[in-house]
Amino acid sequence: MLNLNNIEVIYNNVILVLKGVSLKVPEGKIITLLGANGAGKTTTLKAISGLLHTELGEVTDGNIYLGENRIDQMGPEEIFSLGVVQILEGRLLFEQLTVEENLVIGAISRRNKNAIQEDIKKVYGLFPKLETMKQRTSGYLSGGERQMIVIGRALMSNPKIMLLDEPSMGLSPLLVEEIFQIIKRINKDGTTMLLVEQNASVALSVADYGYVMEDGRIVMSGPSERLIDNEDIKEFYLGLSFMGKRRSYREVKHYKRRKRWLG
Repeated sequence: MLNLNNIEVIYNNVILVLKGVSLKVPEGKIITLLGANGAGKTTTLKAISGLLHTELGEVTDGNIYLGENRIDQMGPEEIFSLGVVQILEGRLLFEQLTVEENLVIGAISRRNKNAIQEDIKKVYGLFPKLETMKQRTSGYLSGGERQMIVIGRALMSNPKIMLLDEPSMGLSPLLVEEIFQIIKRINKDGTTMLLVEQNASVALSVADYGYVMEDGRIVMSGPSERLIDNEDIKEFYLGLSFMGKRRSYREVKHYKRRKRWLG
C-alpha cells in the first residue's frame, strides 16, 4: 500500500534529517518504526502525510507512493483525501469542544450524516468510556481519554492507512495495554497502520514487521518476532543485556551501536 523509496528530507534548505529512508507498509498490516528521540521517526510520518510543508521541510530526493499515487509532492489536504490520516504526538484536541464534537470534526470531509452517526456508534463500541462522557468538555480529560478521542476522531474519516505517533507516551501500563489492544482491533477491521514508538516491547507485540531508525537512517528491519529476539534490540530498546540484566540505553556509546547495527 505505502512505499518510501530512498527519501531524503531537508528542513530550512539546510538541515538534512532523513538520509535515504526506504520502507514498505503492506495493506492490512501493522508496521512499526522504532528509534530514540531525534532519530527521524516523526519526520518520516510527516513526509508521508504532507505535514512537512507546514514546518519548512521538504522531500528533496526519493519518492513516496500510496498504491499507484505518488504523494511526496502533494499537499496534506490531497494526501488526506486519499485516505492517509496522521495522529500527531501530543493528543491535540479542540479543547473547548465536547468529546462528541471532536469526533464529528473527524468526519468533516464526509456528507452522509447517517453514515457519520453509524461510525460514531462504532467508535463508542471501541471506546465505551467515551460514550459515557460524550458531552464533557475535552480539555478537562485525562491523557488516556484524550488518546481515545484522537484515535476515534481519526477513524471518523474512514482512513485507509493510519499513522500513529507515540500513542503510548505518558500513559500508565494498563492504559497502554488497553490502547494497543484497540489498535489491533482497528487493524483487524481493515485499517493499515504505520506505528512510531519508543516502547519497543509493546510495539513489536502488535506489529507484523518492524524497522529500527537511527540518525535519519534505517539500520535494521525484520519480522517482529525476529526483532524482539534480537540481542541488539533487547539491549538498546528493551534494556536487557545478553546476561538478562537491566542496562540503561544511555550507557551504550553511539558509535558502538552503529557498528553493531551495520556490521
